[in-house]
Amino acid sequence: MKPLKIGIAGLGTVGAGVVKLLAAQKELIAARAGRPVMVTAISARDKSRDRGVKLDGLTWHDDALALAHDPEVEVVVELIGGSDGKAKALAEAAIAAGKHFVTANKALLAVHGVALARAAEANNVTIAYEAAVAGGIPVIKALREGLAANKVSRVAGILNGTCNYILTTMREDGRDFADVLADAQALGYAEADPSFDIDGVDAAHKLAILAGLAFGARIDFAKLHIEGIRRISAIDIAFAEELGYRIKLLGIAEQTEAGISLRVHPTMVPVEKPIAIVDGVFNAVLLEGDFSGPVFLRGRGAGEGPTASAVVADLIDIARNIRVPVWGMEESALEDLPITPTSELASAYFVRLSVVDEPGVLADVTAILRDHGISLESMIQHGRAPGEAVPIVLVTHDTKEAAVNAALAGIAALPAVLEPPALIRIEPK
Repeated sequence: MKPLKIGIAGLGTVGAGVVKLLAAQKELIAARAGRPVMVTAISARDKSRDRGVKLDGLTWHDDALALAHDPEVEVVVELIGGSDGKAKALAEAAIAAGKHFVTANKALLAVHGVALARAAEANNVTIAYEAAVAGGIPVIKALREGLAANKVSRVAGILNGTCNYILTTMREDGRDFADVLADAQALGYAEADPSFDIDGVDAAHKLAILAGLAFGARIDFAKLHIEGIRRISAIDIAFAEELGYRIKLLGIAEQTEAGISLRVHPTMVPVEKPIAIVDGVFNAVLLEGDFSGPVFLRGRGAGEGPTASAVVADLIDIARNIRVPVWGMEESALEDLPITPTSELASAYFVRLSVVDEPGVLADVTAILRDHGISLESMIQHGRAPGEAVPIVLVTHDTKEAAVNAALAGIAALPAVLEPPALIRIEPK
């Protein structure tokens, strides 16, 4: 059988992993693809660097864009990363040249995915991106194919292993954020500049992709609500445990009466829920279909093996000529749904205050909450320290976020409140 010939742009951890996997599982992949899948060309920044893979007999292109015009390349695999620059130019060039395009680039798809889908349809080529979200978890295939007969009302998940590792370690060891982040960097779980991970941007890129698939919608990435984990402290995690919750950075996309809600933020998850016990660098995604019911997927969200596995799964589909629209339906069928602002959402909230322990403070706080129509489910204060700073935790009943934010602005202005209040949304039990 004629082999499927691929060119790989980017030979970092994932690119080298794809080369290794194709070699190690050569016979198995050929059997499942119906023909051999072979690398014919490579492009990366430094040809002399030893990446632990054999490149003998492969064409080397210094310029990744040359892969789009190489007659010995049928599929371009883009593993460069980034929403613009070389990755975007390569995607456009490959599609224009009539070559199928496989990518692990969540930023590219979150920002430019609709335009690229339109171009792919015009040129009758496939864009495949299982590796772009949740590494080795087949969540793209689950949404595009397994749940294709369902209206999906909600997607929620742990979409960033770095943040999940940090929050897990903070809980298990009782350590603070900065200390655990330094360890994560030393272990290679976090980048030297960890901003994309810890500020929630990486998770938001993945959520935008999942939401586009789940709701058949054109997603404007700029409209996502994004919060990271920098402000989560060891004391917040300890209080969460006491209340029966664990703090996770979740990406949540759900249908509302007014449109769709798209948000990434720290969330208190009841300990009895499956997603609460997903720890370390693992990812998890919950999909809720109207006929399927809830579907829960868990696995490694990054790393050489899981991500390479997802890339090769896409290549096998292409070799078998399995074609699925980029967003599960033709681009012209996608909807432009309004995004519900977080101020309009209703939830229960965890609020932690650092206050001077003196008479009248709680009365002032509860008066402000009352004036904004906010009722409390519970309050925690451990011990007394007259004249000194003490933490007080308030748990509200469900209320609109706009009211909570207005109340906290008033509370923060009280002389006895020593630092900005900490606010974390609570998932229902």
